[in-house]
Amino acid sequence: MDPFSRTALLLGAESMEKLKKAKVAVFGLGGVGGYVAEALARSGVGALELIDHDTISLTNINRQLLATHATVGRYKAEVARERVLDINPEINATARKTFFGPDTAEQFDFSQYDYVVDAIDTVTGKLALVTAAQGVGTPILSSMGTGNKLDPTKFQIADITKTSVCPLARIMRKECAKRGIRHLKVLFSTEDPIAPLEETTEELPEGRRALPGSVAFVPSVAGLIIAGEVIQDLIKER
Repeated sequence: MDPFSRTALLLGAESMEKLKKAKVAVFGLGGVGGYVAEALARSGVGALELIDHDTISLTNINRQLLATHATVGRYKAEVARERVLDINPEINATARKTFFGPDTAEQFDFSQYDYVVDAIDTVTGKLALVTAAQGVGTPILSSMGTGNKLDPTKFQIADITKTSVCPLARIMRKECAKRGIRHLKVLFSTEDPIAPLEETTEELPEGRRALPGSVAFVPSVAGLIIAGEVIQDLIKER
């Protein structure tokens, strides 16, 4: 039996063949990116490059698909690769334990990807990712902030110039304009950020000034929305 037969009933054989031939790079495998990778694998995408330098911590368990007590301490990229291969043993999955930023951008050939998903946290990394992808004409979808949110119905897909409310989108609009980036497809939330109820003593990741609060049902929805948009774009454009 075909594990993707139910998907084919809605998308058709031609679209399923396009997905099978597609290669998607997912940068960042946390609360959003883990769900993106999962949904792409379950949709029949034939090749995934999974990029994240981080290891799974105990505090990831409340919201990240890859995080369980059994995976704490392991690299997210490796766990993601094992998971998508368990979903589809025929998928061409590559794990890259790399912190993406301006200093490491040259390690990646963006022309080989059919689509890029930006689910990383740092503004400098996001800008480098967008610049590299758009420089070779590779479609990219960038996730804006999902922390300090409680309403997953407030997510929208839009051009960066049409975003509002989201603090990260505000910064990205400004920085994209400085660099002459006129268009960028993003996922963002129109929900006003909620102030965390208490401070945390948890060590801050590289490039972060504060730790946002997060729940299981917000970044997961963001990741699934992004995956759905990527699938629609792949079967439409290719």
